[in-house]
Amino acid sequence: MKKVETMKKIMIVFLVLSLADLGATILTAQTAPQEKQESEKALEQVTQSRPPSYNPQGRRDPFKNLLAGKDITKISAGGVPQLFIDDINLIGIVKTKGRLTAIVNGPQGFPYFVKVGDKFSDGYVVSITDTQVVFRKINDRGIPLMRPKDIVKEINPEER
Repeated sequence: MKKVETMKKIMIVFLVLSLADLGATILTAQTAPQEKQESEKALEQVTQSRPPSYNPQGRRDPFKNLLAGKDITKISAGGVPQLFIDDINLIGIVKTKGRLTAIVNGPQGFPYFVKVGDKFSDGYVVSITDTQVVFRKINDRGIPLMRPKDIVKEINPEER
């Protein structure tokens, strides 16, 4: 007897839940066209309004092109302008694409690749051969020299 009553209660709960779900489906079907109309009205308002504008009030316009039509292909001259010739050590010389490139490091130990014509704080590279690099020193710690001085840095014979 208890089983029958329990089954009846379960069936009633199931029936009530089914009807509630059916009612919710009917309500959402009726409100969907209203929501669609509201979204269409909002879209019309946005498209009819004027385009956005920006008032910088003394600040830089973030949408303005920073290059302003300037050509970015111009590359600064190579070299290591913050190093002095006296402070660098010659590590090695490599040949790539038919050109000799010297590998030097500064006081902090970072390697730099230099070619003929590259500038330093007090001079520039005059020539590079298989075993040596010739630097021309044109000033000494900011003071111009009367006559430029050539400094030759060679690779040790054991390291060749």
